Amino acid sequence: MRSLVARMLSRLAIEPRIDVVFPDGTLQTVGHGTVPRLRMRIVDTPTELRLALNPELALGEAVMDGRVVVEQGSLYDLLDALVAAVHKARPRGWGKTLAGLRTALRRFHQHNTPALAKRNVAHHYDLKSDFFRLFLDPDMQYSCAYFARPEMTLAEAQLAKKRHIMGKLDLAPGQRVLDIGCGWGGMALSIAGETGASVTGITLSEEQLAIARQRGAESGLPVEFRLQDYRHLTESFDRIVSVGMFEHVGVGYYRDYFRKVRELLTDDGVALIHTIGRSSPPGATNPFIAKYIFPGGYIPAMSEVAAAIEKEGLVITDVEVLRIHYAETLKAWRENFLARRKEAVAMYDERFARMWEFYLAASEASFRHDDLVVFQFQLAKKLDGLPVTRGYIEAREGELGREPAAAKVAGSA
Repeated sequence: MRSLVARMLSRLAIEPRIDVVFPDGTLQTVGHGTVPRLRMRIVDTPTELRLALNPELALGEAVMDGRVVVEQGSLYDLLDALVAAVHKARPRGWGKTLAGLRTALRRFHQHNTPALAKRNVAHHYDLKSDFFRLFLDPDMQYSCAYFARPEMTLAEAQLAKKRHIMGKLDLAPGQRVLDIGCGWGGMALSIAGETGASVTGITLSEEQLAIARQRGAESGLPVEFRLQDYRHLTESFDRIVSVGMFEHVGVGYYRDYFRKVRELLTDDGVALIHTIGRSSPPGATNPFIAKYIFPGGYIPAMSEVAAAIEKEGLVITDVEVLRIHYAETLKAWRENFLARRKEAVAMYDERFARMWEFYLAASEASFRHDDLVVFQFQLAKKLDGLPVTRGYIEAREGELGREPAAAKVAGSA
C-alpha cells in the first residue's frame, strides 16, 4: 500500500514539501522546495489501505482516530498544502470514478423529508450551545462573515454581514419578515432592533430554539421563534431571509423550496438567500463532511440554484458572489477553537476535538484554494419591486450603521 499512497501523493504538485513516514519506518518526501516544512506519520498498514482507496474520507477519519499524526507543522498547514495541490490536479483513475459515483448518488443521500431534515439538523446544530460559544462571535453567527475592511474583527464582520443583507432587503418599519433557519436568533434580533420590522424565525434545532426564545424574550423586540419546517408555513411575509440554511435543503427539493418562497412572499415581497456555493459545475458532498459534519447537506452550483428559481417564477434581481470571506471567517473560528480546545475536549472528548479541528481546517483550505464561494441571491416577484440601481444597498447599510441601538442588539447574548 505504501507504493500506492506514495504514487498518489507524487502526482500532486505539493508545495511545500512533506515528509511522509510510513508504518514500516520508511520515509518519503513529496512536493516541491528545498526543505520539508511538514511531516506526517501514518501509524498502521490498514490506514495506508484506506488512504489509497478513499483518501477524501480516510484522511479525516485517520486524523480523528490518531492514525495520521502531524509531527511537524500544523494540521491546517498540511491540509492547506494538500487541498491546494488537489485543486490543481484533475481527478483521474479511481478518484474520478469515486467522484462520479458520489455525484450520481447525491439525490439518494439528500432525501431530506421533514423527518430526515430534522434528524440531520439535530446531528450538528443540537450540539451544546456552549460548545459553539467557544469559537463564534458574541452574537453566535454561524455563517460567512462580510469583511468589508480587511482589518475587521470577526464580530465587526458578522455585524457587517447582517447589515449588508438588511440593506439588500430594503427593510421598513412594520414589515413582516421570515427568517428561515434562524439559528440562535441573531439575525432576527438585529432586523427587529435596527429596522422596526417584526420577525418570525424558524429552525429545526431544539437547542438553537431555546437560546433564540430566551434572547427574544429578554430583548422585548417584535420577534417570534418557532420549531417549524419551512414547508409547513402558510402565512404571508413582506421579506424572507435565509442565511446558511439552503445548503441543507437537498438538491431534489430546490424547486419545492423556491415554490414555497414564492407562495409566502407578498406581491411586493423580496427574499435574500445566502448560501455556500461552488463555482464549478454540480458535484457531490465531500464524504467526510457528509458522514460526520452535515449529513444530508450539499453545496450547490449556481446553475442548479438559478434553474430552480427560474422554473418557480421568481425574478433574480441581484446576485453577489463573496470570495475568500468564508476562508477568513473559518480562520477566525479555527483560531478561537484552538485557543479553547481543552474546553471542547472536556465537553466531549479528544476524538471529537480532532474531528472538529479537521473540519474547520479543511473547510478554510477549501475556501482558499478550491471552488467554494458564497452566493447571495436577491429575489422578488416583480421587476420593479426594488430600486433599479444598487446604490440603495450601500445607502441603507450606512443608515443602519448610524443607528445607536444597532451595536447593542447585535452584541446581545
